[in-house]
Amino acid sequence: MKAEMTNAETTHAGGSDASQPEHRLAYADVAAWQRAQPESFYSADSHLRRVLPLYVAPERRTELERDLEQLGDDCAGPGDALARESNLDQNLPRLERWDPYGARQDIIVHHPTVHELGRLLYRGGIMQAYANHPDNLGVLARFYISAHLGEAGHNCPFACNAGAIRVLQALAPTALRERYLPRFLTRDYDTSYCASQFLTEITGGSDVGANATVARKQPDGRYRIFGEKWFASRIDADVFVMTARLEGAPAGTAGLGMFLVPRLLDDGVTPNDFAIRRLKTKLGTRTLASTEADFNGAWGHLIGGDRDGDKPGRSFVQLMTLVITTSRLFNAMGCAGLARRAYVTAQTYARHRRAFGRTIGDYPLVQQTLANTKAEVDAMLSGCLHTTWMHDRVDRGEADDVERAFVRMAVNLNKMRTAKSARWAIVEGIEVLGGNGAIETFSVLPRLLRDVIVFENWEGTHNTLLNQLARDMRKYRVHEGFFAYLERLCETLAEGPLAERMRAAMTSARAELESLLDSAPDDPALTLGLRPLFDALPYLSWAVIRAHETARLGTAQPVGDTLEHFVELRIAGAAPDIRSASYQRRIAAIARTL
Repeated sequence: MKAEMTNAETTHAGGSDASQPEHRLAYADVAAWQRAQPESFYSADSHLRRVLPLYVAPERRTELERDLEQLGDDCAGPGDALARESNLDQNLPRLERWDPYGARQDIIVHHPTVHELGRLLYRGGIMQAYANHPDNLGVLARFYISAHLGEAGHNCPFACNAGAIRVLQALAPTALRERYLPRFLTRDYDTSYCASQFLTEITGGSDVGANATVARKQPDGRYRIFGEKWFASRIDADVFVMTARLEGAPAGTAGLGMFLVPRLLDDGVTPNDFAIRRLKTKLGTRTLASTEADFNGAWGHLIGGDRDGDKPGRSFVQLMTLVITTSRLFNAMGCAGLARRAYVTAQTYARHRRAFGRTIGDYPLVQQTLANTKAEVDAMLSGCLHTTWMHDRVDRGEADDVERAFVRMAVNLNKMRTAKSARWAIVEGIEVLGGNGAIETFSVLPRLLRDVIVFENWEGTHNTLLNQLARDMRKYRVHEGFFAYLERLCETLAEGPLAERMRAAMTSARAELESLLDSAPDDPALTLGLRPLFDALPYLSWAVIRAHETARLGTAQPVGDTLEHFVELRIAGAAPDIRSASYQRRIAAIARTL
């Protein structure tokens, strides 16, 4: 725990200590809370350290643990201060449109703390881990620690980098791979490349098939891109992954190509024929320089598509597989990191804040709030780790049809549920802090709340994902593989009340889902009925995964374990008996566990 002296211990407002001794005690409690913050976000996370070895190959474990220790220390220490300072109003990115001599330049200027933080995060190997792909798990385990800082100007770009790396590794010709990959995979922030994704146009973010930006082929085989992008996630990235419609291509997503567009021309100085309209003023993720941009003939490389390289063909499918799916994995794990940080902030506060003569963590209502949050955060992390591990099996060609169907459905379910759960966890944390929870300078929670609302709308809104899942179930019957996989995991569980509840919940959910799928495709009852079901299915999968992890570990559950509490909290038909002494002891034990 942090031991440095804080301002709260040395300088008190509101009168002298002699006349207001209670204030002195309250300030001391605040100072004790600040010192109680973890010195490492990795070492303090007992659930992560307990379950992560279940998913990591032995030959990769040593390097991963070393990086997690480094990131855990850096993010809890100097990184936290840098993220906070870079997000202050006066330190946000600014657009300098003209140079001192009147020439157009469109330069984004960041506060120095942004780059200092980047150096800390990159040395943790978040992107370098892709050199050993398939290793989404290693990448995202590191990213989970970074996400304890909120978006912080770097965590969205990490997701964009990952998509660009996957595209380069899977589809790009040798020359492009050799040009870009080494600088995407480095641990050196100052020489690294950063990517961004430009898909959204004013015609729609989710309706990508309505894109009107045009790509015109040039004699040398490259393309020039003309049009506007309404949301350019990070305009000062080195490489943009973009969609554009090839001239003469059909309407809809079938006519879209996927392009790699460098920000600068080959001379490394001249901008690549695009102009920034304005910076977006966003609710959250404010350290990230998002803009609107006009492309006036920017040079780009068509990636993927049909074999002749001159038609979009499968470009959109490849974009969804390599870029959007990867981003959804990142989004879910990022939400898990935000939620964990909210719990840590609230739990440590409850241990030190006094009200009515007791620390608030001694009150049953606060204990229940903390226990509920911890149970959800642990389950969320397990669900993300397991789904990511299974996605790596798909990438290695080791997964069977059941596992592939599970991954296709779980990625989208997790993206929806983790965003909602993280928002809920952060609001619960603010509730524990009371009025202090709403103060920007008091804790990280207001910034996390603003960031998570943006996370919810990135890479597909809840409604977009719900409709995609409905199509996948009707067309590919992915839900059959989803339930079949969960049944496989249930076979590893010892018989008992928890296993019975989960099996009963699966049977009920599957019957309800099949009934809804019998509706006509245009029947509003289908999607309206799926919404509550798709809130419940991720909880069910997380519970089964948590139970499967416990069975694999084969040891007694530690004091404060959250599996039973999560099942009672989130699985239908498993309401807790709040009058029982065992329930009351359990929430008290969980609330004491960091």
